[in-house]
Amino acid sequence: MFGRKKTGIVCVSALLAMLANAFAANEQIVVSIAPNWDSPTGKLQCFERVGTRWRAVGAVVPVLYGANGLAWGRGIHGQDETGRHKAERDKRAPAGVFRIGKIYTHDRALPTGADYPFFTVTENCAWPDDPANPHYNRHVTVDPTNRPEWFDKQKMRHNDFAYRWLVEIRHNSDPPAPDAGSAIFFHIRRGADRPSAGCTVMSERDLANLIRWLRASGKPRYALLPRDEYEARWRQWNLPPPEAAARLLKQ
Repeated sequence: MFGRKKTGIVCVSALLAMLANAFAANEQIVVSIAPNWDSPTGKLQCFERVGTRWRAVGAVVPVLYGANGLAWGRGIHGQDETGRHKAERDKRAPAGVFRIGKIYTHDRALPTGADYPFFTVTENCAWPDDPANPHYNRHVTVDPTNRPEWFDKQKMRHNDFAYRWLVEIRHNSDPPAPDAGSAIFFHIRRGADRPSAGCTVMSERDLANLIRWLRASGKPRYALLPRDEYEARWRQWNLPPPEAAARLLKQ
């Protein structure tokens, strides 16, 4: 009898733990949709999947991409598609589905309420965008007493407000392919009508809200696509259905 009671208690505890873990691990995806391949602007919204259903979280926010629009990137999905592919300095944002990596910040902490892996950028940090550099498209910390010649052009810390928070979009990361594009992040925009060189940029308030929402347990991903491509691929790529993403698709 005592053994059965103990087993019952253990089973109930295990069940509660499983439910808690399932709730904590709700899958997260950030979805951004552009009107077409050459558009430098679009919309973005966050989604969580509970069970088999996607639920929109928060508001739809305006974002900017590369000045020349989008091109297929290298991530979970995108690299095997036909058409234009992202290249270094093409001023296009990578399209497809990508893992979201670490946050790199100038601050010692993330915005209040955030709970996500981050790294405080120092004066010795670099993110090389030169395809010939052995550290191409990777974060690297150099020896301050023996900085390489390339460091000044590749350093991360410029006291630039737009780079206060850099949320890594893992394009061309596993492993990096030379000249396929580098240093792709979510970061603060420099103006409502100023596209980036290939990142997805937004207002400081919207980026802070995104950072507060991210959880490592949700294994967050980023899906960026032109509207027609999203409508053609959402089911195959397990993205929120058009009815859930209706506000994004109305461009």
